[in-house]
Amino acid sequence: WEGSSLAGIGTVVNVLAILAGGCAGLVLKGGLKARYQQAVIQAMGLCIIFIGGAGTLNGMLSVRDGVLTGLDTRGTLGMILALAAGSLLGEWLDLDGRMERLGGWLKEKASQFIQGFVTASLTVCVGAMAIVGSIQDGMTGDPSTLFTKSVLDLIFVMIFSSTYGKGAVFSALPVGGLQGTVTLCAGLLAPV
Repeated sequence: WEGSSLAGIGTVVNVLAILAGGCAGLVLKGGLKARYQQAVIQAMGLCIIFIGGAGTLNGMLSVRDGVLTGLDTRGTLGMILALAAGSLLGEWLDLDGRMERLGGWLKEKASQFIQGFVTASLTVCVGAMAIVGSIQDGMTGDPSTLFTKSVLDLIFVMIFSSTYGKGAVFSALPVGGLQGTVTLCAGLLAPV
């Protein structure tokens, strides 16, 4: 896929996976007990930790002449600065607090449809894979991160739609909007 002229295909596949998972969850409605849902969510969390760690180590391990020679720390300063700046910016913007307040307000005002929509949307939209994968897809035409995210999202939305109903299926809309916009902007910035 790398260098493909199909930039944006990762977002399309992700939206379709969310729709498929949501429909499967509606079919299973009430059929997946809470303890099974919790076990699957914990397993997906472990997968996400592994994917993040593997991506980080991939950039830090150095191989010379086919032999692993150890950790390369050249990118460490950039990583430290990016994490510090990102943490400060995140706290300053208080995105977590704002989303929590919005979710609380919607939960107070709305039905289970809205609760399913908000819960699933926050789960599938917020995270590094959505942003990094969209940038990677837009700049290099490599949708592999978004393909991996699609599988995770399919499972998450299947669980949420079996619990909350069809509102979770509509989380495909903000994913398409967010990832599509980031992919488009990254594609426009790629020549720069």
